[in-house]
Amino acid sequence: MTEAAVAAASVGAPFYAPEATDDPTRFELEAARELCVGPPGRQFLMGGVGLASAIDALERVSGRPLRWATAQYLSYAEPGSRLELQVSTPAKGRSVHQARAVGRVGDREIFSVAGALGARADRAAEQFDRPPAAPPPEACEPRPWQHDGLDNLISGFERRRVPMAEAGRAAMWMRTRRDVPLDAGLLAIFADFLPGGLDATTGAMSLDNTLRIHRLPGEAACGWLLCDVRIAGLAAGSFHGSMSLFDSRGSLLATASQSAMLPRGTTDKTS
Repeated sequence: MTEAAVAAASVGAPFYAPEATDDPTRFELEAARELCVGPPGRQFLMGGVGLASAIDALERVSGRPLRWATAQYLSYAEPGSRLELQVSTPAKGRSVHQARAVGRVGDREIFSVAGALGARADRAAEQFDRPPAAPPPEACEPRPWQHDGLDNLISGFERRRVPMAEAGRAAMWMRTRRDVPLDAGLLAIFADFLPGGLDATTGAMSLDNTLRIHRLPGEAACGWLLCDVRIAGLAAGSFHGSMSLFDSRGSLLATASQSAMLPRGTTDKTS
């Protein structure tokens, strides 16, 4: 890690948080190697990190918590490149702001993010989505990463395989080894591991990443999360999938969805 990243991790600051500039609506993020994924020689800024950095910027500009955000990925940011994030807020309501963030490297647009931020006084709170039956993470087998052993973002995450018998569905316990709070930005990164839920979709090229926040625990540090992945099917070289993210007690934190292009040669089989 860079010295800046080590210092941020030591105080629990988000490792994906962009730097402020003289313009309160503009931020910058270095695509450091610890924020990148991909095979050797073809590393790039993880799409979930791009969304997480945009969420952080949107929340800082609006002063409001995220409710929903979606990213469309247009290009890649190579390791060492400097990403510029520009935030705009075209609609400001009493309860909710509608905002956008665009990430660029030079004149090249890397991603665009739209989101809604705000909240109303909590009324009756209910949870209808329930986690799948799963042994505790300590009782589940570790699941290695594709291109494991590289000094990049995935080296800071751990996952365990949860046995599942339903085709097109997978569950995995995941946690970060970094001492950071559980917030919307971090959930955006967890959500971007959706394609890795099934062997058939591992290595897919994400076209988008959508995150919908249900409820966050406040300033609590992030522990094990249970990620419930569902792939509707594989067709035309692509797939659409969803993920529900639960904490270790079964409380729903967020839901996510994603479309992606499959690796070349993938067969139409989701088991």
